[in-house]
Amino acid sequence: QVQLVESGGGLVQAGGSLRLSCAASGRTFISRAMGWFRQAPGKEREFVAAISWSGGTTYYTDSVKGRFTISRDNAKNTITLQMNSLKPEDTAVYYCAADRIDYGSGADPSLFGSWGQGTQVTVSS
Repeated sequence: QVQLVESGGGLVQAGGSLRLSCAASGRTFISRAMGWFRQAPGKEREFVAAISWSGGTTYYTDSVKGRFTISRDNAKNTITLQMNSLKPEDTAVYYCAADRIDYGSGADPSLFGSWGQGTQVTVSS
């Protein structure tokens, strides 16, 4: 089991940047694909980005491609989400998540099953 704690959210103006971090504990982190999801008020939680267990492959939802970058440091048990050129529609609670299976690519968002408590990101216009 992987325990996850997000940090780095906040309030930023449109066009600004934020960097989210997720600290993971548990010996399975290194073998799990990791991802970021978000949930805006009144909406379903949606996939944002994922990174394979090795860090060699990344996936993004279309609306954040070219603006967000996911990365991981397996030595420090952390993943990050660098968010640039933020838009008001990026406002949401952002959740870090871990794949349920070992050595996955992270390509299937439905396989993510361990969640952090979330961090609020608010982008003002």
